[in-house]
Amino acid sequence: MGIFRAWSGWREYRKLPADWQNIVIYSESGQDWHYFEALIISLNIDLQKKVTYVTSDSEDPGLGRDHPLFKAICIPEGFFLTLHFNMQKADVVVLTMMDLDNLQLKKSINPVHYIYLFHSLGSTHMVDHANSYDAYDSLFCVGPHHVVELRKRESMQGLGARNLFEYGHPRLENLLAAADSCQRDMSGAEAGSSTKPVVLIAPTWGEHSIFNTCGEELVGLLLDAGYHVIARPHYQTLLMTPEVLERLKTSFGGHENFEYQGRMGESDSLFRSDILICDWSAMAIEYALGLEKPVLFLDLPRRVRNPDWKALGIEPLEASFRELAGDIVAPQHLDEVPEKIAELLEKRQVFRQTMKDLRTQVVFNIGNSIELGAREISRLADEKVHERQAREKSRA
Repeated sequence: MGIFRAWSGWREYRKLPADWQNIVIYSESGQDWHYFEALIISLNIDLQKKVTYVTSDSEDPGLGRDHPLFKAICIPEGFFLTLHFNMQKADVVVLTMMDLDNLQLKKSINPVHYIYLFHSLGSTHMVDHANSYDAYDSLFCVGPHHVVELRKRESMQGLGARNLFEYGHPRLENLLAAADSCQRDMSGAEAGSSTKPVVLIAPTWGEHSIFNTCGEELVGLLLDAGYHVIARPHYQTLLMTPEVLERLKTSFGGHENFEYQGRMGESDSLFRSDILICDWSAMAIEYALGLEKPVLFLDLPRRVRNPDWKALGIEPLEASFRELAGDIVAPQHLDEVPEKIAELLEKRQVFRQTMKDLRTQVVFNIGNSIELGAREISRLADEKVHERQAREKSRA
């Protein structure tokens, strides 16, 4: 059934007329729908542009969208998806998938303009492979740090200048809007489910992450200190090391001040918390800038996929932002965590103002990134049409 569906989707796409291959969006998973939905709405409604949405997830919410200028096609992973990428005809393809041309999914033999949407505030050169972004023609950058890093990479590798569009971070805008609508007071009594301050633990994943190294000890310390604790693991931890989380739930599941939040994409725990404990997840930057709440970082080993990241000579935002977003504790001094939390919560009004001042320095176009992004996609798509028509005219 999977192979038949992939063949059917591949065949359906190949039969599309050129105007439905002008703006194409590819989604690896339904989890990415929230990165695309607002852009698609703006393209369809504000700019009256047709959009073809190709997804490899049969449960993708995008498959259920109904609009005369929107078409959704499912091509699951496998032979036909690889063939689709290799032979695809399109003017522009928008995607959040890293490492295009590095793994099994290659750039098309046809002249396609690939647009990469960053879905994280984090830097490009430490957590990701050195060449993760080399294959894209346009990159929709979250903030100035992306532009600086990518330009340096271009210069060092002789890549040539790409279109580094100053886009922004819609997820941050959504956090700001949601926090404003909630009108939460910063005190523990209103931000949490009780009078106890609420501590959210939401780290990255991997063998050196919080839950995989010292999660049980940390949770125990916080509960003993009288805090309300929410454990919110990364979804990769659920997939890669579920036994770590099972032990955590077994140890503390019956404690009245312990919550386990395994639902991916939920935001209520962010709003109810007073402070975040994190390691190297770029989510900490969103939390501090979007909710204006402090972060306590455990100084665990960095997540590094590019062993040569220092060659760029730029400190990643995940590292430089730590000093601004709160405080840092060494894992061998976990006993200091309760006291550090108390100190940070005492200074939270000053912290809020610091984050407000910093926000516009770190992120582009807060408040109108979707509108500007849709216009840029439309502009690039129109440009490709003119190029295609010129080629066809020259052949005639």
